[in-house]
Amino acid sequence: MRKEIRTAVFDDELKIEGYRFEGIAQPFPVHFHDYYVVGLVESGTRRLSCNNSEYTLTEGDMLLLNPSDSHGCVQTDSGAFDYRAVNISKEIMTELWREITCENYAPRFSENIRRDIELSDCFRRLHEMIMCGSSEFEKEELLLTLISGLTERVPFLERVSRHSAPIERACRFMDEHFAEHITLDMLCARSGLSKSTLLRSFTELKGVTPYRYLQAVRIGRAKELLAEGAKPIDAAALTGFSDQSHFTNFFGTFIGLPPTAYKRIFRDDKEDKDE
Repeated sequence: MRKEIRTAVFDDELKIEGYRFEGIAQPFPVHFHDYYVVGLVESGTRRLSCNNSEYTLTEGDMLLLNPSDSHGCVQTDSGAFDYRAVNISKEIMTELWREITCENYAPRFSENIRRDIELSDCFRRLHEMIMCGSSEFEKEELLLTLISGLTERVPFLERVSRHSAPIERACRFMDEHFAEHITLDMLCARSGLSKSTLLRSFTELKGVTPYRYLQAVRIGRAKELLAEGAKPIDAAALTGFSDQSHFTNFFGTFIGLPPTAYKRIFRDDKEDKDE
């Protein structure tokens, strides 16, 4: 069996994360992130579920995900998956968009899959510079070139909420109280919907169940805490997970790395004796 290699770095100059997964067989359940993802499939075939649509990802496909796009994937052949990606926060994307278009808002991709040799080559060069820690300003040039190219070839749309007010109230409650014990009864009280209607409408509009949404919110906040230097056990406690084992399992399922490995990309000391 081919050995899995998972590498992640944080680029201090660009303020974005870079990921390189090689030989991966792990499925990723439907979830979402609060940041943009631009990825490139190097080899392997996967079935992608994204925003209630189904796609087949193959070598050369670029993956374009907006914040809150619900997505999940599973291997469809006997081989493994090789994939590279960068995660771009809404704040950094807004800055890039303003630099390129002079418009001050966070846009969204209108397409989730794109095949484009020129853009793929640009992205691969950018990704390699991020992963090797290059300090050359060509790295910033490539990032701006990539986003400019996507702007020209993949229509961006201003994010306009398409979600109903009751579901938004439920989401807002989870966003604000993620560290607490939350029940369906609480969500129904905030939304004014019955349990069956809440589950059906929430899944239809958000692409994930309310519980999966809550776990994604908790993982997003846990990532922030780990990046700030918190220990995994403390991050678990502060984000509402019942125990560190539960937290570690969810973190690895959603992010593809254990919490300790993720934390290490934000510091120079690669050995943490306390964990």
